[in-house]
Amino acid sequence: MNPLCSRCNKVVYPTEKVNCLDKYWHKGCFSCEVCKMTLNMKNYKGFEKKPYCNAHYPKTSFTSVADTPENLRLKQQSKMQSQIKYHEEFEKSRMGGEAPPQQPPPQQNTTSAYQPPAATQNYHYEPEPVRQAAAAPPPSAGKRYRAVYDYVAADTDEVSFQDGDVIMDVQQIDEGWMYGRVERTGQIGMLPANYVEAI
Repeated sequence: MNPLCSRCNKVVYPTEKVNCLDKYWHKGCFSCEVCKMTLNMKNYKGFEKKPYCNAHYPKTSFTSVADTPENLRLKQQSKMQSQIKYHEEFEKSRMGGEAPPQQPPPQQNTTSAYQPPAATQNYHYEPEPVRQAAAAPPPSAGKRYRAVYDYVAADTDEVSFQDGDVIMDVQQIDEGWMYGRVERTGQIGMLPANYVEAI
């Protein structure tokens, strides 16, 4: 007895039989499920016991992970360990005067006993403006330069100026940088030496 074709359910005779994907097909019925292009044993791809051409072969996709309590805990732990989170916390504690990691955070300890460490911490934050002022070299009288190009400060310790601005009290830092005061704006800071010329 001859088997039935999986596509048209008619009898498949041995001369026209294609045995593939655990089924029997007529040569003309062995075609892509989507575009109906006739396939052969060299160019078909099977998925769930159905033939497809290369273009319409279903792509497997990842399934979504359920938010179980364990997965949520792992996600939170990963977030805590990430460099971005660490950097953000560091910046907050450095700039905002928050508690260091050894001390309990304010939301866990809301008693008035927590207030003195915060006051102590503000003491640790105060030296930063002093450090910035101490980093600046003292201005030296005399040397004056004129800007030959516009320059926009790329950092907080640099100054911006326009073509033609006069830079006063200039001190050479190294071969490429100087320290001075822009006469027009009064800003004091570093500037590139190749953007100015001596007056």
